[in-house]
Amino acid sequence: MFAPAPFLLKDTSVSQVMTQVCIALVPGIAAYAWLVGPAILVQLVIASLAALLAEAAMLRLRKKPLALFLSDGSAIVTAWLIALTFPPLAPWWLVATGTIFAIIVAKHLYGGLGQNPFNPAMVAFGVCIVSFPALMSQWPSVGLQLPLVDQVNVILGLAPRIDALSSATPLDALKTALKLDEGAFDVTHLLANQDIYGNFAGRGWEWVAVGYLLGGLWMWQRKLITWHVPVAFTGALVAVSGALWLYNPAHFASPLFHLLSGGAMLGAFFIATDPVSGCTTPRGKLIFGAGAGLLAYIIRVFGGYPDGVAFAVLLMNLCAPVIDLLTQPRIFGMKDAGKGGKA
Repeated sequence: MFAPAPFLLKDTSVSQVMTQVCIALVPGIAAYAWLVGPAILVQLVIASLAALLAEAAMLRLRKKPLALFLSDGSAIVTAWLIALTFPPLAPWWLVATGTIFAIIVAKHLYGGLGQNPFNPAMVAFGVCIVSFPALMSQWPSVGLQLPLVDQVNVILGLAPRIDALSSATPLDALKTALKLDEGAFDVTHLLANQDIYGNFAGRGWEWVAVGYLLGGLWMWQRKLITWHVPVAFTGALVAVSGALWLYNPAHFASPLFHLLSGGAMLGAFFIATDPVSGCTTPRGKLIFGAGAGLLAYIIRVFGGYPDGVAFAVLLMNLCAPVIDLLTQPRIFGMKDAGKGGKA
């Protein structure tokens, strides 16, 4: 039995969607703060304040209503994604600069919300890692034994940066070892080096990835995102990493390692699913997600950066308009898809 007409879609505002995205990020943030360090909470506040200030300034210049757009939550989501992809002990000015650049250049100079061709958070990450590679590579070891007050002082520049706080991420260690041709990197090796690799993909970081996975599945259940991009992204990542791992497990990490390390889960569910800078057609989303997953792996293993999620998404953002154009569904009654052909 079908319900009678009228068939109305659920009325959902931008602010409601953005609020739910922030809620979905909470499990990953909680694991991050507990296992890596509470400094990430400070960075979230810094990024949020910088985003709101930059948003207000641009809205004022563009003569847009401040209350309406500041309350939609889009700037906060961008700020949180930036904070979660930057090192937790990065200087406050680095996080603020990246956030301001994302809001002003990557968002408002293209027309504001809904007009940006590139994911603003990934633009900020790409600009900062190219401009400040040393600072963007200083990640603390998991279970940082440093009081929160001291962490805040490091972030604010009130205390000297301590080299001992920095350690190689699992992806960094893997890439360096592969370049030096050191030993095998199968599951046995990963389990034997738990100080860096933990049980699967980095001591503590794997649980942060699981937190993002839970949040992403909740967004899918709430119909905030569709399954196409996350499945295609993770499927492509698993397929290419699995093939090379089976070919030579001594030199290529397992698919589980790549799924639970770096920004794979954050990228699959929260970044590549951006409806503005990504694809809109079902087939287009599958191509977009698969392309991003494949590029992320290629950059991780063969490129110059330990994690390639940001650059993979930006490269696919460039391709999104063409992908959508070529994957338009056939218009009802027409022979050619999306071309207005004769009936």
